Amino acid sequence: MELQKLSNGHHHGFVPLEDGIPDAEEKEEMLPHKSDGTKKPQFTDFEGKTSFGMSVFNLSNAIMGSGILGLSYAMSNTGIVLFIILLTCIALLSSYSVHLLLKCAGVVGIRAYEQLGFRAFGHPGKIAAGIIITLHNIGAMSSYLFIVKYELPLVIQAFLGLQSNNGEWFLNGNYLIVVVSVCIILPLALMRQLGYLGYTSGFSLTCMVFFLVSVIYKKFNIPCPLEPYGSNHTTVLVPTTSTVEEEEMCQGKMFTVNHETVYTIPILAFAFVCHPEVLPIYTELKNATKRRMQGIANVSILSMFVMYLLTATFGYLTFYANTESELLHTYSKVDPLDTLILCVRVAVLVAVTLTVPVVLFPIRRAILQLLFPEKTFHWARHITIAVCLLVVVNVLVIVVPNIRDIFGIIGATTAPSLIFILPGLFYIRIVPTDQEQMRSRPKITAACFTAMGFIFMSMSLTFIIIDWTTGEKRAGGGH
Repeated sequence: MELQKLSNGHHHGFVPLEDGIPDAEEKEEMLPHKSDGTKKPQFTDFEGKTSFGMSVFNLSNAIMGSGILGLSYAMSNTGIVLFIILLTCIALLSSYSVHLLLKCAGVVGIRAYEQLGFRAFGHPGKIAAGIIITLHNIGAMSSYLFIVKYELPLVIQAFLGLQSNNGEWFLNGNYLIVVVSVCIILPLALMRQLGYLGYTSGFSLTCMVFFLVSVIYKKFNIPCPLEPYGSNHTTVLVPTTSTVEEEEMCQGKMFTVNHETVYTIPILAFAFVCHPEVLPIYTELKNATKRRMQGIANVSILSMFVMYLLTATFGYLTFYANTESELLHTYSKVDPLDTLILCVRVAVLVAVTLTVPVVLFPIRRAILQLLFPEKTFHWARHITIAVCLLVVVNVLVIVVPNIRDIFGIIGATTAPSLIFILPGLFYIRIVPTDQEQMRSRPKITAACFTAMGFIFMSMSLTFIIIDWTTGEKRAGGGH
């Protein structure tokens, strides 16, 4: 999937578009058209073969992350109405951000994030884009493997009927992530093209749909106030001293503001970051056009919006004030031996495991763009980069006991950079003024979009620093 030739920011065989896109391409960008199957492809860097459906699976899988487990907790700290407003705004902004990237790619004729950075700001822009993508996706991969590290031993222990972990190697999370990485993730990461992962992405999404259905089902099978499960288990207890207190604990709130509310926006923004995967998927799309790729992005974002909203709502309306930052843990406190929740844990583990290869592809592409921009595809280089990345991520997950704070810094900087700042700056620097629709003034909108990203980044970093200094526990989050 990697680009085969790049020269001064342009693909080999592609005529530089210093004065904007040709008339034919400009018409395709601005006006609807009907294709008779003979239209010359807009891009000459790669002839994609991935279908619309497989592309939707891959992009949806890139959006879907471990953060879905914390959305119910986020809703408990904002209230239902405020959460819906924030979720809708982030989804719309994410879709608009994809539009800016595709517009830039259409003008320049390049479908590589790093090369857009080169075209906009030269080598510093290319390096910055590559580093941001690498840091963000390494953080996302690490968060997925952390779920495997902590959840897989518990699942195996439950299936074997063991009462405790006696130190067996197959109950050691550090060993298990290495086994999973070698046996499952690495073979998928060695695929030459991202489009081949459409089938595994579809299966991963099916697992998350099963998770959603289980959350909805449990809403109607768990009473409130919650009842203790046995005397030998740690359970969620609801105060029973007052009927009024019980009723308040079992009522959904429309608006809530507390010290945890400030972390909701970073959690939601991180949950919609898919921009490093947009252009690689665009590269491999069959009959690629801006309109077709925007449709894929809109379908993927809308699908994840619905899934996020339903999961957050039904999870919150199950536990209300007792909702914890990790939804599965809350279910386990009600009944740690629940068969359905055990199956859900397995489904979530499968889903996050199959997402890791999709997230790895943009990192490898960024490394190739930065270190080997003139090199053609070579299997040895392709395999070596994948192995090295998995080694780095595995070591990070094994050695660092708690990298939540590192994820906080990465999420507060890379998420707004990928969603707001870089797409806005690329559009301002790349798209000629004479191609703008004068009535809408899109460059002004892009400038406001970029400013919003800097404000978001500054506020997120400020809250994290305050949280560190005060010692308050932050709400958990993920991709």
